[in-house]
Amino acid sequence: MADPEHLRILKQGVKAWNEWRQAHDRGVVDLSEADLAKTDVVGADLRQADLHGADLSETRLWANLIGADLSRTRLWEANLNGVDLSRTNLAGADLSGVDLSEANLTRANLTEANLGGTNLVDAILHEADLSSADFSGALLLETVFGNVNLSTCKNLETITHSGPSVIDTRTLQRSGRLPLIFLRGVGLPDTLIEYLPSLLGQAVQLYSCFISYSSKNDDFAQRLYADLQNKGVRCWFAPEDMKIGAKIRDTIDEAIRLRDKVLLVLSEASIASDWVEDEVDKAFEEERQRGDVVLFPVRLDDAVMRTNEAWAAKLRRNRNIGDFRAWKDHDAYQTALKRVLRDLQIDASPDRSDVL
Repeated sequence: MADPEHLRILKQGVKAWNEWRQAHDRGVVDLSEADLAKTDVVGADLRQADLHGADLSETRLWANLIGADLSRTRLWEANLNGVDLSRTNLAGADLSGVDLSEANLTRANLTEANLGGTNLVDAILHEADLSSADFSGALLLETVFGNVNLSTCKNLETITHSGPSVIDTRTLQRSGRLPLIFLRGVGLPDTLIEYLPSLLGQAVQLYSCFISYSSKNDDFAQRLYADLQNKGVRCWFAPEDMKIGAKIRDTIDEAIRLRDKVLLVLSEASIASDWVEDEVDKAFEEERQRGDVVLFPVRLDDAVMRTNEAWAAKLRRNRNIGDFRAWKDHDAYQTALKRVLRDLQIDASPDRSDVL
């Protein structure tokens, strides 16, 4: 609990507080668990102060907070614009809706902090501890991630990016696989994202895929593509990867040749598609040349089980086909997706060690 004397002096105003602090420079300041909501502390000397568990919501915290203990504080919608919070303990703090734009959070402890909806524009997060921090809906622009570990951070995929941010190689190395939407949001080009695992010496764990489907199943294909990409599966997907003006047949043949698997979405529409049939023929050709399984079929309906199309009937007889018939049901879709991801894992055998 807060020291009643310390709390009484702070309530007298910043001038009285700073004069008292100057006279007691070496004393311990205990404002723990104090109710300081909407209190005017602009310019207050709160260096090394113990504010853990305090309510500082809707407060303009333009104060000297270097080294302060703000763990488990409630800072909801507080204004910390431009404040120096270097080495500050903010573990478990509620920073939802806080303005941390231009704040210096170098080496700050943000373990399990709630950064939901927090404004982090131009904020510096150099060597900050972000273990299990929740970034749900946070706002980023020119935010600096320097030598931090983002691997346990929550909801990175929900961040709003108003423009690019700064992220260094040490952060990428320490963080491992990060959501694709986050990497794109901070400004990394797709070419760099695709080769990050090899550039950073990270073992690739999943086969790359060419997604073959009918445009009539676009809703499913878009969803599957996004989920596979976010799980670390490098996919070639025509709506995203086909360049304007490219020769379609040549581009598709090359894309299939360069990917490990052809993930074939079987449906009544795709079985009737000449384009899909051509892609399957190319996949069979790749299997003959590689001496390995390339075609990776999943189905959206029962058409493949009753069709007379020769190539589809051949698949029915010879291949185990993944089941996404209930893909519009969330739980059923997730179960089928987990099966696909499991079966796309690369065996850690010596002959696959050089695959990107």
